[in-house]
Amino acid sequence: MKPRSDTDNGTILRTFDVSKTFGKFRALKSISASFPRGAITSIIGPNGAGKSTYFNLLSGAFPPSSGRIEFESRDVTNVPQHKFAHMGVAKSFQITNVFPLLSTRENVRVALQALVSRYDIWRPRAKLPGLTERADALLAQVGIWHCRDRVAKTLAHGEQRALEIGMALASDPRLLLLDEPTAGMSPEETRVMMDLIVKLAQERTVILVEHKMKLVMGISDRVLVLHHGELLADGTPSEVRQDQQVKRVYLGQREH
Repeated sequence: MKPRSDTDNGTILRTFDVSKTFGKFRALKSISASFPRGAITSIIGPNGAGKSTYFNLLSGAFPPSSGRIEFESRDVTNVPQHKFAHMGVAKSFQITNVFPLLSTRENVRVALQALVSRYDIWRPRAKLPGLTERADALLAQVGIWHCRDRVAKTLAHGEQRALEIGMALASDPRLLLLDEPTAGMSPEETRVMMDLIVKLAQERTVILVEHKMKLVMGISDRVLVLHHGELLADGTPSEVRQDQQVKRVYLGQREH
């Protein structure tokens, strides 16, 4: 591994000319970007812009067709996805992924146990002390400790999304990746999730794919705009809002 420079210390994740093709379709075209450590970076763009594909590359779901990805100066381009959590990267996908028949607490406990006992997640709790306390602490962190004994399928949509983030935090990640964290949420649930994301970003780097512009511009330190699989703009919310190309292809007259 190459030594880190001062610049590397300020950057947690980089992509170098990453492209992704599916058959003859080129979903991403030579995207190079740096993600600052300790910041909230949002990835936005119209439908079909390549946001989900880029997210999948960043989270290790599949490798790029070409180019390179580095996490903390380590080349992770071809690292299997299941190893990302052990490197300090966790993700929450657009579709809620919880165990619906387990309690809220048991969902987080299983996530914790999977890390402690990788090949036997159903090992009796008595042999893994402290899991309940740690699970409760994570539930409190994401604001749903009061739901700890409820069956997951009975939770409101926003509560289920918070639970999934709580499960992602079980690995104590330095980088948290969120795919459409407010999808399907009411305005009130969206405000709660926005506050949670800001709170979580105080202790880790957050990268999210999101389509709600008010949310993005209100909480992000940096915004990347994709269009037709290419990086159209990269800057602060103010810079992106004033970018003429972004106004033309994405924001239209909704942002002034």
